[in-house]
Amino acid sequence: MTLLKNNRTKDMTIDNPLKIIIIFAIPLFIGNAFQQLYNIVDTMIAGYNLGDDAISAIGSTSSLYSLIINLAFGLNAGYSIVMTRYFGKKDIENLKKSIAFSIIYNMTIGILLTILSLSLLNPLMHLIKVPDEIFHDAYLYIFVIFAGMLSTILYNMFAGILRAVGNSKMPLIFLILSSIINIIMDLLFVMVFKLGIIGLALATITAQTISALISGIYLRKYYKDILPNKIDFKWNKDLCKDLFSMGISMALMSCVVSLGSVFFQGATNELGKQIITAHTTARKIIGILNLPLASLSTALSTFVGQNYGAGKMDRIRTALFKVILLVVSISLIFILFIFLFGKYLLIILTSSKDEEMLKNGIMSLKIHFTMFPSLGVLLCLRNSLQAMGHKITPVISSSMELGLKLLSVFVLIPKYGFIAVCLTEPVIWGVCMVFLIIVYIILVKVKKIYNMQNI
Repeated sequence: MTLLKNNRTKDMTIDNPLKIIIIFAIPLFIGNAFQQLYNIVDTMIAGYNLGDDAISAIGSTSSLYSLIINLAFGLNAGYSIVMTRYFGKKDIENLKKSIAFSIIYNMTIGILLTILSLSLLNPLMHLIKVPDEIFHDAYLYIFVIFAGMLSTILYNMFAGILRAVGNSKMPLIFLILSSIINIIMDLLFVMVFKLGIIGLALATITAQTISALISGIYLRKYYKDILPNKIDFKWNKDLCKDLFSMGISMALMSCVVSLGSVFFQGATNELGKQIITAHTTARKIIGILNLPLASLSTALSTFVGQNYGAGKMDRIRTALFKVILLVVSISLIFILFIFLFGKYLLIILTSSKDEEMLKNGIMSLKIHFTMFPSLGVLLCLRNSLQAMGHKITPVISSSMELGLKLLSVFVLIPKYGFIAVCLTEPVIWGVCMVFLIIVYIILVKVKKIYNMQNI
């Protein structure tokens, strides 16, 4: 059975655009939900069994993990875009070659990042000003997470390959399995073996490793037609340049955003454990409710990549408009939900009765969700531009985000405290959304958005 006739792939260049995107997004949403479950289970088990300090320890280093891992994820997202285009063109030869070099890049980057992050962990934690009273626990947690980084990178590489050819179902199944394992290991390591916060980290890494192994085995069994042979690893200047440049542009975007988050985390950590707990818990809820927006925009990216490769530009315009309307509608529903039930979500996640923490947490939620529609539009436009090969615009947008975060870190947070923390990201969403709308309108008017120009 050839790849193009394989019922495990999905050709998005035919049939109703919105229907295809929603169907493709549903497994992505469920899969992302289970991925978020890693963090939610860690938070709940930490809160109910280890106390608020454990939540603070986990949350105090989250930006470090994002900085290191988003470099690899950004590269991988760029590689996936190139694969998606070749699949849309039905160019299996170059699809295999792009997979070959993505394997080389991912293995190399993964090993280097693991060595560097573990070597520099102590000074990095001091850089973001992790409080002394939680420093030891935070160090143990993030050390184990970094040590297992390669498994996370490999899983995302395998999942990216599957999604590039239109298969969002199997990555979902792998994540469900690994999430179940994660929950079992969390309970076993923390409640039975009494390993404390290090048990939470070990459970996460164990689950991610199993997920990577199973997805790799599945690819080898069912996708032999697109897996590279020895000859596909032969140097190809043009393809490698395209793959590398797309990966670098996506990585720069991710790292610029994450670098801002590192400084932002440091400023937040200086406000004390209570604020860290409120901020960390609120971020968990924001992450959960962002899943529909992120899943739809990711599905849109795959759709745009395939149709761009096939030269079907009218389908791209139609899909972008309809998906934006959908994510804005979802965002408005979430705003109402948070204003009615936000406090109860905080209590459920932490079991905390600290009124000051709850007050700060609900303030953060209300401010963030007021600007949620702008986040949805931002994600759709950014992913669509990336899928069409416009590499510089998203990097500029991310650089704007870095600048605004640094302004907040060095000027606003020291003066206004946690209210400035809460306002920073929502304001950034609005500013970046306006920027991308203006860029998109300009590109459409000058008819460059549908040409292979790196604007």
